[in-house]
Amino acid sequence: MSGHSKFANIKHKKEKNDAARGKIFTVIGREIAVAVKEGGADPNNNSKLRDVIAKAKANNMPNDTIERGIKKAAGNAETVDYVQNTYEGYGPSGIAIIVETLTDNKNRTAANVRSAFTKGRGNIGTSGCVSFMFQKKGQIIVSKEEYETDPDDFMMMAIDAGAEDFVEEDDSYEILTDPDDFSAVRETLEAENVPMASAEVTMIPDTYVKLTDPDDIKNLNRTLNLLEEDDDVQAVYHNWEEDDE
Repeated sequence: MSGHSKFANIKHKKEKNDAARGKIFTVIGREIAVAVKEGGADPNNNSKLRDVIAKAKANNMPNDTIERGIKKAAGNAETVDYVQNTYEGYGPSGIAIIVETLTDNKNRTAANVRSAFTKGRGNIGTSGCVSFMFQKKGQIIVSKEEYETDPDDFMMMAIDAGAEDFVEEDDSYEILTDPDDFSAVRETLEAENVPMASAEVTMIPDTYVKLTDPDDIKNLNRTLNLLEEDDDVQAVYHNWEEDDE
């Protein structure tokens, strides 16, 4: 585990400007569309949709926006034609980067992702070149400020629900699950009214790398910013240990 606060990073992302928040809603909107196409518009019968709705609520997406997205996707299920792709590559000093995309134009997305790597002095590699450095896990972050509880009791609740690991930070709790157990654990905590700052299946690095060269940091930030601004990019994972804000 890295030494920095994951909750601080999540909080920092949520406090970005309205354009960044709009990007998050676009990302989640596409995930809703895909989930509805794959499993239908009823969350009670579609665990993937339930997970996306939980992610939407953790990112402060209004309920009516979520409901409109589901209705729109249900009405246009046959026209939803997003393709998922994953790109892997390297930033400065060998920083490992994984980019997950959901797009209706693979050529546009591939060109934009390649450009983001190139402008940050990095390069795209072959499939599998860095993913072995990460583990796919369900991750739930709970802010201590939002949820006052006895840590031992909370840990037992999470473990009993099926969690693999429970980590107490200064400002938050981190719960890790096997991806297949994520929905069940999240729904158990939700039933206990546990507020979640973040709840999603993610890629967690086995080890983190620190950068000390200002040019490397500048170039890596350029790549990450370009990727995060791209509407086709759903998620970006890396093993850079950023300094706390």
